[in-house]
Amino acid sequence: MNDALLSQAVKAVSRARRTAGRVRRRVERINTVPALGARVGARPTLSPVHLSLLSGRTLNLAVRCPSPGTPPEQARLVFEHRGRRQSVTLAQETHPEGLLLTATVSLRHAEHDAPEASGPHLSDGVWRLTVVTTDRTGNESRYGIADPTAVAPEGPTLPHSPSTTSGASFRPVRSVDGHAMIKVSGPREQAELLGFDLYWDRVTVQGRLLTTATPHAAWTVEAVRRGSASRTVRVRPVWDGDRFTFDVPLDAMARDAKGARVWDFQLQRGRSKARLGRRLTDVRHPKKVLRTPFRTIATPAGALLRVHAHLSPAGTFAVNCAPLPNPVAASPAAPLPTPVAASPAAPLPTPTTKTPTTPTPEDSAR
Repeated sequence: MNDALLSQAVKAVSRARRTAGRVRRRVERINTVPALGARVGARPTLSPVHLSLLSGRTLNLAVRCPSPGTPPEQARLVFEHRGRRQSVTLAQETHPEGLLLTATVSLRHAEHDAPEASGPHLSDGVWRLTVVTTDRTGNESRYGIADPTAVAPEGPTLPHSPSTTSGASFRPVRSVDGHAMIKVSGPREQAELLGFDLYWDRVTVQGRLLTTATPHAAWTVEAVRRGSASRTVRVRPVWDGDRFTFDVPLDAMARDAKGARVWDFQLQRGRSKARLGRRLTDVRHPKKVLRTPFRTIATPAGALLRVHAHLSPAGTFAVNCAPLPNPVAASPAAPLPTPVAASPAAPLPTPTTKTPTTPTPEDSAR
């Protein structure tokens, strides 16, 4: 390698390191809240062996026991926010690294989760984490939890995702003095896609409406053609509590269409609109991961369509609909065969029933 190429390589490495440093500092600023993790007065801290939030609400914590030689009689994890406290019991587990205090608990939102659901119910705000141990004499010791320095690697899933039950966000953050805390944010009004079924004559969609206080029956589903906001088709969904079901109006979407069109879906009530999509997930790239096949659908009105129900890169639900030539409708009616009288000596043919062929995955892919 000559001197010019070596100089360019060294400069490229330096730029990459500076960029990585800026990204790391920016992530630290985003995850740092303007609050103190410990109250007035010095409090010892415990370095977590593991601290994470899975599935948007399941807290997993493991810290080393502060006194492994004399295990405590009881250990609790306390959540504190503006004078309110909730606690869960910490289990004691032996580990090659020593005695650990562990907890696996489901976090709930105080307003948007059922009161009878298990786990601490936390309201909006930043909650301090404190480990409280009790010895045999009844004396209590309090410890803060240091913020873990490990950074989640880039992968197919996001480091944080909303709760699948309430849509609330529980996110581990660090205080300005380096303590681990939990930031709780309530859900916003949204229409969550639960799933959809592909049939040979229709597409059925299931969803759920979050954080709406008005009667759900007042909401309607609206299909909006992409690129033409004035071209809309409305559907009245079937409601079961906050969950709804509707069939995609393929006939109305394909009427007078000359080619493929993409349609987005939203729930509407007056001026309020909620875009239908999959948001309560930790998938980083929904369109790449949650892939769906193309399907040829014959609607009850006689239209033959090539349909692709899918998720956009942002996670919103969309349907690509394209009309296909219908060979049955285009061909002239065939003349009926002339009935032939059966011979008395010959037995009548036994009628047979044709069983429809089950489509294979290759047929669906085509």
